[in-house]
Order: sequence, then C-alpha cells, then structure tokens
Amino acid sequence: MLEDHIRQKAKERGILLMAHVVVGYPDLEESFELVKAIVSAGVDVMELQIPFSEPIADGPVILKANQSALAAGVKVEDCFKFANRVTEAFDIPFLFMTYYNIVFKRGEERFFAEAKAAGIRGTIVPDVPPEEGESYYAAALAHGIDPIFILSPTSTQDRLAYLAGFGHGFFYCVARKGITGAKTTFSAELDEFLSRCRNVTQLPLALGFGVGRKEDVDFLNGKVEIAVVGSQALRILNTDGVEAVGNFFRGLR
Repeated sequence: MLEDHIRQKAKERGILLMAHVVVGYPDLEESFELVKAIVSAGVDVMELQIPFSEPIADGPVILKANQSALAAGVKVEDCFKFANRVTEAFDIPFLFMTYYNIVFKRGEERFFAEAKAAGIRGTIVPDVPPEEGESYYAAALAHGIDPIFILSPTSTQDRLAYLAGFGHGFFYCVARKGITGAKTTFSAELDEFLSRCRNVTQLPLALGFGVGRKEDVDFLNGKVEIAVVGSQALRILNTDGVEAVGNFFRGLR
C-alpha cells in the first residue's frame, strides 16, 4: 500500500520529497533522463503529469510544459508507455497527475486498468471532487490504485472532515489558494492549516504549491510527510538542463 510505503520511508528518511514531471517535456527521451536524474538525487515519490490543454490548477511554468508536450504530439498512449518504462526502471512509487477529461475520454475502467498495468500507484486529479467522482473513485480502488484528494486552506473544517472520509494513500495539501508556481509564505498561518488537516485524518500529508528551497523543506519537516516540488525544478530544467535539476533536488536535503 502507498500509505504504508510512505510511513516506512518517512521513518527512515524524515520528510520525503515528491517531484513533478510533465511527460513528454521537453521530449519523451529527455523526460526519461529527467526522471533518472531526479531518482538518482534521492527523490522518494514522483507524479507524472499527463499533458492536458487546460490544466486549471497549474501556473505558467507547468502550463507551458503541458502545451509544449501536446504541440510535440505527445498522446495519452505515450504516457502509459512512459509510465511502464519508468516503473520498471526505478524503484519508487509513481503517480499519475492529470485532469478528469483525460480519464473520462479514455474511460474510467480502461484508464485505471492500464494505469495498474503500467505500475502506477496513485492518481491526483484536481478537478474531481468526491461528490462528483463516485465512479472515478470506485474504479481506482477496484484496480488497487489510490485516488489522492486535495485539501485546501480555504476549506471549512466541516469540508476537510468530509474529504477525509475519502482518503487513500495520502492527502495533497495545497499551501495557498491559486495555482502552482507562485510564491508561498511559510508561516504560522500555514502551520494552522496543517494542524486543521491533522485534526481530520491520520493519513500522511504532502504539501505543495510554492515549495522550492531547502528552507521550505526544513520548515515542513515534522509537519508533513512529503514536500512536493514542481515549478521550481521545471524552471531549472528550462535554464540549466537535466543535471542541474538533479543537483537541485540533492540540495533540498
């Protein structure tokens, strides 16, 4: 189980790192080299984003990567093949991150059957709330894949408690309202939000949206099990290449 794996690794390593890779950006082969560099740097979990034309939760850096991958002709089929390749090559949990239109168009049962066959352990689909995703949720669990739900600081305590009832694997906590890639203030306000999350669930917590420095990871150590790093790694990839991304993740420890 993904939850058990995270708990065991957190006991061994303290806070875990989760990376975000857009499949097919800059191209499929370089995506593989990027995954290889990130895993070699000691990252513990990785989300593979299936490119989508309107990634509503993502800021400009990840949006551009999605658009570039699509413009280069990357298809959903390529993403399943890529997932199979990396799960066979590297011994960390891989998740799919995408949007519900991708799942719907492929068919929920087919999507999760193929994801399972490709070695995927969980899915993050931000635009599926539990009350509108009964069949999505059931299909994921039927194929042994954890549907990861998102907890937001704008949610009431009642809403957080409701979402907690659907938890599997871990919860992805967003550090602030808005989209990925913008600046986040790591402060007492964030502490209060994480405390509210802890009050409703015993599952591991991951925190993303704005994590990009060792100081951010240090702040989160002991407060969440996983620090999620996405946009900053992509910025470094864009300016300095794959090797620099590996060095960046090593520095986050």
